[in-house]
Amino acid sequence: MNERVASHFLRKRQKSPKWVRSGLSTMSQSKWFLHPILIFIFSIAAVALSLILYIYWYMEVSTGLKRVLERANLDPDKVLASQTWVVILVLSILVGIILMGIFIIFVYNHKTFQLYRLQRNFISNFTHELKTPVTSLKLYLETFVKYELPREDQLRYIGYMLQDADRLTHNINRILDLAKIESRSYGGKFVREDLVQEVERFYEKNRHLFDGCEIHVHNPSGRSFSYSIRPALFEILLMNLFTNAVKYNESEVPRLDITFEPRGRRLHIRFEDNGIGLPKSEFRKVFRKFYQIGRSDDMSAKGTGLGLYLVEGIARFHKGKMVAESKGSGKGSVFSLILPLKTYRPE
Repeated sequence: MNERVASHFLRKRQKSPKWVRSGLSTMSQSKWFLHPILIFIFSIAAVALSLILYIYWYMEVSTGLKRVLERANLDPDKVLASQTWVVILVLSILVGIILMGIFIIFVYNHKTFQLYRLQRNFISNFTHELKTPVTSLKLYLETFVKYELPREDQLRYIGYMLQDADRLTHNINRILDLAKIESRSYGGKFVREDLVQEVERFYEKNRHLFDGCEIHVHNPSGRSFSYSIRPALFEILLMNLFTNAVKYNESEVPRLDITFEPRGRRLHIRFEDNGIGLPKSEFRKVFRKFYQIGRSDDMSAKGTGLGLYLVEGIARFHKGKMVAESKGSGKGSVFSLILPLKTYRPE
């Protein structure tokens, strides 16, 4: 490659991409009786009702009863004692409702704000994930237009362009898969497969993506584990777990051990890596939509925060669940797919 081409390539490459805004609806539909506006209305109504009851009972009813009791030559204090306790009980219940409503609104507002920050982080990172390969593709195409390149350089650039195109396709498919899984409209049928063989087939099929990594499948019991799966969805789950084990890894040789452990009526498929590990406080959070370890507004975070959320959704789709474990930062992580061994009928 001549010096002018190299200079043009490096000058373009060093330009920082600008963030662009895009929208993705992240707010899930809540049940109508949990809507914050309705809760707020109920809280205000409870306040108003408590005030009305207080005024009515103590300014009107109590005065009237005292007059009646005085005419009957009875002691008003003894007779109205029970009435007073009833008022206190009712008012206490109403105040409790008010406080509960305010607390629910506070929690809902806090979660909404937190989700907004995660969404903003996702939009920034995902925009970068989309724009970087587009910028790279544009650069290579401009290079082809402006310069006569030897065939060898052309083939090398075309290879880079294909990698960028694959990266774009992967990111777009991830969003499409997310939408289909959340709406439960993913096509295909359940097929009964041996899970050990399925994982081994997946690795053999995608071995080229994990060159330089040590990946081993262990089945100490020697049993076969037949289970009804959607093959395409199960591949997405495996791809995300395999990719994360390599991406979030600072070891010289990334390692992933997949172990099949039957425990009673459940099968634990453990994906154990030697990566950067997880703090205990993140075990449950990592499966949230858009969540990434670290500050929620950290624009340098890797990925989009959708990988493990997809994994969790696919696990639930197959009547299972995901569990994260780690001995601490720098000590690797274990992601376990837990499936019921008992046969179930797919929906």
